[in-house]
Amino acid sequence: MEPESLTPIPDEESEHLHWYAVQVASGCEKKVKSTLEQRIKMLEVADRVRQIEIPQTPVVKVRKDGSRQTVEEKVFPGYVLVLMQLVKDENGQWDIDDEAWQAVKSTPHVINFVGVEQKRASGKGRGHVIPRPLSRSEVERIFRAATPQEPVVRVDMAVGDKIKVLTGPFKDFEGEVIEVSPERSKLKALLSIFGRDTSVELEFSQVVNLKKVEDSPTSRYRPNLS
Repeated sequence: MEPESLTPIPDEESEHLHWYAVQVASGCEKKVKSTLEQRIKMLEVADRVRQIEIPQTPVVKVRKDGSRQTVEEKVFPGYVLVLMQLVKDENGQWDIDDEAWQAVKSTPHVINFVGVEQKRASGKGRGHVIPRPLSRSEVERIFRAATPQEPVVRVDMAVGDKIKVLTGPFKDFEGEVIEVSPERSKLKALLSIFGRDTSVELEFSQVVNLKKVEDSPTSRYRPNLS
């Protein structure tokens, strides 16, 4: 994410310009952002819905073959941030404009603003949620998390995983992962050698995660080739 994509609130506008968190359907963050950006123009509320962002941070994923892929990972999956310009209501109070609120709330895949729920006076069902603006400390924390930095390394292996060795002198041995070193693309596993558990260092590319193999769709169907 580019540094300027999450714009700090200008000092001269900070009193009536606030970030809000909006909960959306899982996996629909980008779709909501794109749709809402179109809707605010069509509904002419772009002066009140100023910015829509999905905070992301770079992550390096190490595949089981040892190759690396840099991807953008969402800081808060299931949420988008919306910068709203408040307006004075009929009582002289600063609040989100009804048209702007409706533009966001009625966007497909939007669940609701994050806020305080007003309970119904009577009857069943959920009450109305009053949007709660993010505090300055919350906004600053999100900015820091989304600031370009050295990518976090994530691997498809974890301590306790069962693995099988594919190549090298320990080919076809099975064991348990006891240590993972993402920065070196290596792991240590306990292999049973001559009846004793022995710690062996291996490359990621030398092993396969047996749990991942068992969970894969292709592993559930093995054709009879005899």
